[in-house]
Amino acid sequence: MKKHTVEKIGGTSMSDYVAVRDNIILQRKSQGYYGRIFVVSAYGGITNLLLEHKKTGAAGVYSAFAESLDSNEWQTRFNEVEAAMLESNCKLFAEDSLGLAQANNFIKERLQQTRHTLISLSDVCKHGHFDLQGHLHTVREMLASLGEAHSAYNLSLLLQKEGVDTRFVDLSGWEQQEHCELDIMIERAFADVDYQNELPIVTGYCHCRDGLMASFDRGYSEMTFSRIAVITQAAEAVIHKEFHLSSADPRIVGVDNAVPIGRTNYDVADQLANLGMEAIHPRAAKGLRQNNIPLRIMNTFDPEHQGTLITCDYVSENPCVEIIASRTSVYALEVFDQDMMGAINHYDQSILQVLQRFRADLVTKDVNANTITHYLASNLKTIKRVEKVLQEQHPECEIRIRRVAVVSAIGSDMKVKGILAKTVAALANSNINVQALHQSMRQVDMQFIVDSDDCELAVKSLHECLIEIHDHGEAICAA
Repeated sequence: MKKHTVEKIGGTSMSDYVAVRDNIILQRKSQGYYGRIFVVSAYGGITNLLLEHKKTGAAGVYSAFAESLDSNEWQTRFNEVEAAMLESNCKLFAEDSLGLAQANNFIKERLQQTRHTLISLSDVCKHGHFDLQGHLHTVREMLASLGEAHSAYNLSLLLQKEGVDTRFVDLSGWEQQEHCELDIMIERAFADVDYQNELPIVTGYCHCRDGLMASFDRGYSEMTFSRIAVITQAAEAVIHKEFHLSSADPRIVGVDNAVPIGRTNYDVADQLANLGMEAIHPRAAKGLRQNNIPLRIMNTFDPEHQGTLITCDYVSENPCVEIIASRTSVYALEVFDQDMMGAINHYDQSILQVLQRFRADLVTKDVNANTITHYLASNLKTIKRVEKVLQEQHPECEIRIRRVAVVSAIGSDMKVKGILAKTVAALANSNINVQALHQSMRQVDMQFIVDSDDCELAVKSLHECLIEIHDHGEAICAA
């Protein structure tokens, strides 16, 4: 059994090479550099330029290319990506002209071939017999791979200058003729790796037959990281981020009030993912959980802290709330029909089919005798399309849409007497109207539906009454 770790470095952390070098790689110098595999994300902002901005939707190369072949917009975006990558190289290799030349030659070659491919595809698809839509999936995969290839190659080269024997493991499938399954790609890449004498630096993007982005979109690097941990039988999986997995968002409750969780389980990680606060993509967590591989979330900029360890079987010794999480921009889709009584299943199945058709992201729902309300994390355009179809299918229904927020208290064991009453009282004292609430019998979370404008105040109120009063210190539970 191998005793190595597999560690993923996020994009924001990757943008600070000195922190990565000193706080992650060399921080364990006394124990040796090796026995670790590093899976890296693209530098912060690069994937946004290659595809589209994750939050704003602003056009990147991919979205501009998909929008119009006749426009020069995608070429302009491509030039911006190239400029950003070369600027990063200049900063990283400012005092190493030879290293800068190597780094520039590597990424320039890939960019040049990619640009040529896109131009050729654009010319071909201007003819009526060729449909661009059939190629866009491949274009998206190809563009995404550039970001991780760029950062992984650079990190490998930079660490070699520090005296570390690195191996650049390129899973991007560049110029590869054979299309393999994901696991086979990883098995072949690590077949001859000497874990104790070399440090693999791996691209977060892995080319495979079905395409990672088709299933995981921007979560592809976490899936690569997870499968590497499973296939190589890692002792532990580690994610290095720019923040701790904390009791609440420090930007809301204050840096001095937020406290690292320290210990929790994969059940809690799933609850967080449901609210859009992924410690790890749920599908990536599945492989780790099924193979009983612990996951540790570390803060790149706080290397002395043990971070938060996520395991399968952890339950807090004393029942408590571990984190207050929230999700804004949620739409409550309320469907009311006086005749729904006795036919709830029929209505529910009908509504779910429409939600699946439009890929509306369901956060939670509630049901009574004649009303079903789904809380959806989708844009208003999608919600309106859902509403239109439902109204056509059920013309007798009354449908209402309201923008809300979901605020949740989560913990591995929250079986505390009176906790619901205490929580509702705290919200009432802050003059917050609870529009709906949910507490399951498993008691791992409580969800409160509030007005969007009250979201941050609700998080602060719950954090004060459920977490801050306990003065947990360095962590809610030491890892």
